[in-house]
Amino acid sequence: MKRLFLLILFISVSSFGQQKQIKIDDIWNGSYRPNYLYGLQAMPASDQYSKIDVNRRERAYEIGIYDYPTQQKISTAFSTKNYPFVGYFEYQFSKDEHKIIIGSKIKQIYRHSRKGIYYVYDRESKKLSKIDDVEIQEPSFNAGNNKVAFVKDNNLYYKDLQNNKTIQITFDGKKNHIINGIPDWVYEEEFSFSKAYEWNHDGTQIAFLKFDESEVPEFSMMHYEESLYPKVESFKYPKAGEKNSKVSVHIYNVKTKKTTIIDVDKPEYIPRIKWTYDPNCLSIITLNRHQNLLKLYKHNTKFKKTGVILKRESNTYVDLEATDNLTFLPNHSFIWSSEASGYNHFYLYDYKGKMNRQITKGNWEITDFYGYDVKTKRIYYQSTENGSTNRSIYSIKLNGSDKKLLSPEKGTSDAEFSATHKYFINTYSSTKVPYTFTVNEAKTGKVLKTIIDNQALLDKLKDYKLPEKVFMSFKAADGTDLNAYMIQPEIEAGKKYPVLIYQYSGPNVQTVLNSWNSSNDYFHYLLAQKGYIVVSVDPRGTGGRGAKFKKATYKQLGKYELEDISTVAKSFKDISYIDKDRIGIWGWSFGGYMSSNAILKKSDVFKMAIAVAPVTNWRFYDTVYTERYMQTPQENPSGYDDNSPLFFTDGLKGKFLLVHGSGDDNVHLQNSMRLAKELQENDQAFDEMIYTDKNHGIYGKKTRNHLFKKMLHYIQENL
Repeated sequence: MKRLFLLILFISVSSFGQQKQIKIDDIWNGSYRPNYLYGLQAMPASDQYSKIDVNRRERAYEIGIYDYPTQQKISTAFSTKNYPFVGYFEYQFSKDEHKIIIGSKIKQIYRHSRKGIYYVYDRESKKLSKIDDVEIQEPSFNAGNNKVAFVKDNNLYYKDLQNNKTIQITFDGKKNHIINGIPDWVYEEEFSFSKAYEWNHDGTQIAFLKFDESEVPEFSMMHYEESLYPKVESFKYPKAGEKNSKVSVHIYNVKTKKTTIIDVDKPEYIPRIKWTYDPNCLSIITLNRHQNLLKLYKHNTKFKKTGVILKRESNTYVDLEATDNLTFLPNHSFIWSSEASGYNHFYLYDYKGKMNRQITKGNWEITDFYGYDVKTKRIYYQSTENGSTNRSIYSIKLNGSDKKLLSPEKGTSDAEFSATHKYFINTYSSTKVPYTFTVNEAKTGKVLKTIIDNQALLDKLKDYKLPEKVFMSFKAADGTDLNAYMIQPEIEAGKKYPVLIYQYSGPNVQTVLNSWNSSNDYFHYLLAQKGYIVVSVDPRGTGGRGAKFKKATYKQLGKYELEDISTVAKSFKDISYIDKDRIGIWGWSFGGYMSSNAILKKSDVFKMAIAVAPVTNWRFYDTVYTERYMQTPQENPSGYDDNSPLFFTDGLKGKFLLVHGSGDDNVHLQNSMRLAKELQENDQAFDEMIYTDKNHGIYGKKTRNHLFKKMLHYIQENL
């Protein structure tokens, strides 16, 4: 290991010379931003796609329709030229492509949810009509494209486009009490969806979730804004061990105007509902509170029967996020991935839930599902078959034969397939190649046309002579191989260099990936130009390496991750070029949690730490995420407290910068305030920066510039 490290250092000596300097203002003003294919949507019924264009001559935004294979613009589906739209808008086509739902004056609510004024545009009549006069959420067409369902003030409605009448489906919606058709905060954040209803396949029924959050504890945040008196925002937020919303499944019949509640044994969570090809058959996924028992129900609205057709159990947890690709086929069988083999793979089940076959196999992971082509009987997917730090696109037949690699380049490839699965747009990048967008033939992966190559950015960056991001492997204390990368300055003989470790370390997440630069990477290049070695490592518990590696931290979040990061940090101390007394660490969110633990529990290793928006005790975080990995605080108190920075503040010996946004609805400011209190009461010197009204991302105007300048100065002064 030591010989490998020394070799890498020597290789880098000759790669520098006169160079431009990375500047923080340039990181955040777009100077290093690649061109990107924004707002692309595959058209639902053709080999075309749409995207938002800017018509500067007409001073208008347009929805342009493009042909996949030729990249020629076919038509303009809509233009804001003659309509009172201000700024950016969002849109979705009906399945027949004749109508478009267009949203204006969009306001972000939480991570996924938005509200705005929405319209329906008829492409044939050129008529634009409002769905409702006030802000609504999540409008969507039915299968016949003659009705639009939506949510307003926590109630579910639909509008009949033929007679222009609006029908109210639910009447009990009330803020902080009852929600219909959209999820509560914790479902949106942790189960990653913002629309909790779905039309069936003939547009005659709507299935929806109802959330009764009346018993969920309420959390309040202060918004200082510009007013004389601060405003208080209160919302339901179930912290670990507290009560969740009571969730139920309902089906509304458009013809009879009656709503039926579906009996699924009152589970703790109902994270997914999905209609099968049969318009009378709804699938329902439930989870128990520990999330180690998943049940798949089918409900038949015609025969009024509900039953469990499949169960999945684990001695840790069932990872819904990893297997979120349940796909029903016309013959009522279904494809679904599972970690049963130790790695996430596709399986085929019959309509009763009996497994027919395992489709993919190997010591690698399915990481995304792009769809199934009924005509060719092929599945299109992304996986780690080219290594856990890479992502490649493949296709395979439903019977598990004739697998094809469609993106052979090492790096990260991601696809947007046409509706017919004849073509896909590949977004490819690596540490050496910026985002490149190509049109590819789905049958072979052959590149038909390059849309964007970002060569201009690559040429521009040559003047900076940026250091190479070098991938390597370290051994954990238990012998497990850990992926890592290093960014380093030009090495001068006889000089010692400080090391800054950047990590996230959260479950199923990776920072060590062969993909193009993020904004954080440019900050790390800046640090390298100023004489710092930057290292990132993915400890046990992170993604891309199989279930055993990912779930090694179960019930002990923070313990093994800190062991692994500390082991890597200690290995630097024997290297002659490393200043063993100048090793620092920084991270955001889960990474901030790890940085806090590192400076408090491993003071013999780390001289300095920066923690941005950290969790400081998992008791303060939400039920769904926390209990998936930790069970409840009542069941696992030592797991929570033995790995909480709050109980180790007497161990602080180095320099510590604590950063948080006061408007963080995700990881509440409470986390940092409680840690600050413990540090103060232990008479510990530390530094703190609070960003007024900023959320978990801490952005807006020049906030990011301010934050990263603060971090740069702190690193230079203390490491």
